[in-house]
Amino acid sequence: MDRFEAMSIVLAVAEAGSLSAAARRQKTPLATVSRKVSDLEAHLETKLFHRSTRALVPTDAGRAYIAAAKRILADIEETERAAAGEYATPRGDLIISAPVALGRFYLQPVVTEFLAAYPEVDIHLSLVDRAVNLVEEHVDVALRLGTLADSGLIAVRIGETSRVICARPDYLRSRGTPATPDDLASHDMISYPPLQSPSLWRFKQGETHYSVPVRSRLIVSNLESACDAARAGIGITEAFLYLVASSIRSGELTPLLQEFQPPSFPVSFVYSPNRYLPAKLRAFLDFTLPRLRGRLVL
Repeated sequence: MDRFEAMSIVLAVAEAGSLSAAARRQKTPLATVSRKVSDLEAHLETKLFHRSTRALVPTDAGRAYIAAAKRILADIEETERAAAGEYATPRGDLIISAPVALGRFYLQPVVTEFLAAYPEVDIHLSLVDRAVNLVEEHVDVALRLGTLADSGLIAVRIGETSRVICARPDYLRSRGTPATPDDLASHDMISYPPLQSPSLWRFKQGETHYSVPVRSRLIVSNLESACDAARAGIGITEAFLYLVASSIRSGELTPLLQEFQPPSFPVSFVYSPNRYLPAKLRAFLDFTLPRLRGRLVL
């Protein structure tokens, strides 16, 4: 029995949730996958999965074996990469995740410079407004906004940013400037649901909480569109400071209700702890950190 192959197949079955899905992932006939799992269970003299018509669920022994197999296969992959020189010379694929707006406007220009400086490194830049699972999604490094949970990841802090309520001066002259969150009830709002509900905006000042019913004249799926709409005079929006700082400096947008906003929060790179830090990741961090700190409006 090829134990490493058997481990890979069992791991694929556990991650895919079924023999057929694992077979497609491994590009291996279903019968072969089923036989390999059965052979391994016979060798171990224990059942690794509870089988049903809907899915395969690991047994207690299966969960312990899968966790160990994941560690062993990761160590083998790491050792092979080290032997191939990946830890000595920056080369290979680097998978990076970042929030859409932050990645597009600030990280991507630096990535372009990095690619020119390191021709043997290829980058897959995934821009998504969610916290990806680095291990499950095979991400090397992620750019994160906000306080990080105790996830076991290594965090390298870039700086801090904040949220800001803002509107076009022309709009405020015609509709009035809100002095408290309650004043927003009579205004037209531009809402980005991950930050504020389209029907109820929330604020805090000290220990006082505000929940303000609002009318969202426009609901958008990305913050760039919210900022564009505010600059066009449609209404009031909330965004991260790095997206509107230049518009505020130029007078195109006016910040509002700053005393009711939450405190600043960190911007960081995060990556999984590793016995060896690949040269491509070390080179990326060394190259990118000082440039982002110099360009990012925080």
